[in-house]
Amino acid sequence: MDKKLTLKLDESVIDRAKEYASSHKRSLSRMIESYLKSLIDKDSSGSKDDIEISPFIKSMATGVKIPIDLDYKKAYSDYLSEKYK
Repeated sequence: MDKKLTLKLDESVIDRAKEYASSHKRSLSRMIESYLKSLIDKDSSGSKDDIEISPFIKSMATGVKIPIDLDYKKAYSDYLSEKYK
């Protein structure tokens, strides 16, 4: 059920928001509603810093530590040289 809400905002913000909504073929009310829903959903899903990692991505973890100073181009070149001796 929709309910009316009165907001007090800067006139230039309202004008620019109306233009933005119009250019995206949406009403300003629906745009604000979507924004507020996204805020509510973010807060209700837990901490802002918690990102759930899917099981598929977790399964890709190898546990291999790669040195920071690794020259991957040289390592790959060495691998290819060894492979095609």
